Amino acid sequence: MDLQLKHKTALVTGASRGIGLAVVEGLVAEGVRVVAVARTVTPELRATGAYVVQADLAVPDGPERAVAAALAEVGELDLLVNNVGGGDGEAAGGFLEFGDEAWQQFFELNYFAAVRTTRAALPSLIRQGGAIVNVSSNGARIPSAGPIPYTTAKAALTALGKALAEEFGPQGVRVNTVSPGPVRTALWVGPDQYGGQLAKKLGVSQDDLLAGLPEQTGMLTGRLIEPAEVAALVVQLCSPLTASIVGADYLIDGGIIKTA
Repeated sequence: MDLQLKHKTALVTGASRGIGLAVVEGLVAEGVRVVAVARTVTPELRATGAYVVQADLAVPDGPERAVAAALAEVGELDLLVNNVGGGDGEAAGGFLEFGDEAWQQFFELNYFAAVRTTRAALPSLIRQGGAIVNVSSNGARIPSAGPIPYTTAKAALTALGKALAEEFGPQGVRVNTVSPGPVRTALWVGPDQYGGQLAKKLGVSQDDLLAGLPEQTGMLTGRLIEPAEVAALVVQLCSPLTASIVGADYLIDGGIIKTA
């Protein structure tokens, strides 16, 4: 199917690996001119052929500088994918184990980065009648299922998408959200990230944790989600063929969320 994306321009954040890298690959395959923003530039990202901007979006001026670089490279923007997220440092703790600094770090990366990037990109997106896709998490609906600063930041991001869709939909900008469950990315498979920390806290190997995760979380597919699966949904929502999908929040979590 031709998604009618050829020659459009896109900015993708958090593009060095995982979902972001898969989104860049998917958009490039559709003929999109992609500006990929990442704090760490990987060989895999370079290999996509996207124009790469190295920037830390968790610092206040990072998003504006990244958008300025994108506009200088490709002109107007048709698409924005706010994918950057996750977090560094200790993550597998309860509420009382997170101080103000940890909360600030999680919200800077998982919420304010999207706020600032969107604010900088919106004038161009309005002129182009563009589309925004925010990558949130199913944890926004079950915030007790992960590190509370992370899941509540993602809940804020999901709410932001709804508000932006309401305000800018009449101006021709579509805003939608994709909310994955456990994806086979560094967040889960990295030994120093959430999955590795959680395994240590539970006293099990990380391999055993990941093997048992689908059953324990109620994933009906019996396996973790692959980044390419999430990317396929993101790319489809970027397409003009989905012009009437506005303000939606799509779960892609293997059936963890049981409610309608």
